[in-house]
Amino acid sequence: MSKLAEYKALEAKLAEQLAQLDALKNDEELKREIDFEQKLRSLLADYGFSLRQVIAILDPKATRTGTPVQPSGRKARTVKRYKNPHTDEVVETKGGNHRVLKEWKAEYGSDTVESWLQ
Repeated sequence: MSKLAEYKALEAKLAEQLAQLDALKNDEELKREIDFEQKLRSLLADYGFSLRQVIAILDPKATRTGTPVQPSGRKARTVKRYKNPHTDEVVETKGGNHRVLKEWKAEYGSDTVESWLQ
């Protein structure tokens, strides 16, 4: 496609989108929704609530999805179980900051210890 044809096609598309935008700006339903959102956010700020808290108040079942909702938004860590085949010692941890696990990794190497994961 030539540059001129591409330019004219984009110009026509832009004109069409501008017409849609003007139609939306004059839509009463959109104005009501924008007004509602502004008033709702202002009300939430006045009372110090978040949208998530309001949803939990209005529909408690909506937040019960089987996994606990954490404020940080991070997924809960799973428990990992390592068994040392040399000593049959078992270590259960949610992170890699366990003292015994660090000692094993220093002695046997990280890859070897990771292979002990059950």
